[in-house]
Amino acid sequence: MTATSSSIPQELQNLKFLESQCQGDLAANYIVQLLDTLTHKGPNGVHQCLVFELLGPSLDHVILDYHEGEEKLLPETVLRISTQILKAVKFIHSAGMCHGDISGRNIAFSGTHLSKQTKEELFETLGYPEIEPLERIDGTPLGNELPTQIIKAVEWIDWIDEDEEDIRVLDFGESFHQGQEPQKLAQPGSLKVPETILTDRFDYVWTYGVQAARYIYATLFTVWPFWYLGEDEVLMFQMIGFVEELPVEWESKYKSMMTKSSHDLEREDEGTTRLEKKFAGLEPDPTLEPLLPVMQGLMRFLPSSRPTAEEALEMLCKARD
Repeated sequence: MTATSSSIPQELQNLKFLESQCQGDLAANYIVQLLDTLTHKGPNGVHQCLVFELLGPSLDHVILDYHEGEEKLLPETVLRISTQILKAVKFIHSAGMCHGDISGRNIAFSGTHLSKQTKEELFETLGYPEIEPLERIDGTPLGNELPTQIIKAVEWIDWIDEDEEDIRVLDFGESFHQGQEPQKLAQPGSLKVPETILTDRFDYVWTYGVQAARYIYATLFTVWPFWYLGEDEVLMFQMIGFVEELPVEWESKYKSMMTKSSHDLEREDEGTTRLEKKFAGLEPDPTLEPLLPVMQGLMRFLPSSRPTAEEALEMLCKARD
């Protein structure tokens, strides 16, 4: 981690707290396993280092890879990932904590198979390192605070283990305890939830179920349910009619935020919700059927009308049984 004061970083405190809630076996709850901690003294100060289990690529990376290849994940894999995401959120919430930034960049696959590979096999999977010297534009020597070289990020060229590996939720630096909610949430544009747009309020028990549902959708269809183009009213327009119409109590607020360009947006009366229409376009598969009511429930507008992660998980398990 970056060199800061000698105080214990928030992420380490949060992970230690979660460990205390599950007898130390975070991986059993689909949370990244913290193996060790140490400090490193460098030219910029003392760095806190966190040592985690070996992980594979992020969920975002795998979804994008399937999208670009115009392929779909296996139904069993979609259902397993969806179940594990809900189990992880349920555990975090049961501990009285909120993750703070549930997104595909903070969900990765476990690396059980990777850990058994030789060095050569590992590089074939990750791609061989590409190293370039770091140079200043003005040609002056580098200071001690800078590295002498940069290394290209891993590309995961030959990683094909998504059907066998479990997921891990990571990056707890934005996490917080119940009663210590921040003023604003870390929300990537495509994951913004309607209540923070229209009311400036949220309750993490329900808010993060919406984000989990959008990742279930992305895992199923390898594309986002909504696209954020920089305007909240356009994002809201995409949400309306996706699983239900906008609640009456939110209509005036939504109309007040409409710009001239967004007033020109038109939607056809399809006679069914867009989620139902999208789901109907899938090849029929009983494995995936339980996901529709779970997504419909979690993506409803009013937080009070959504199931909690635990309730959504129960819905999923009952439907599977």
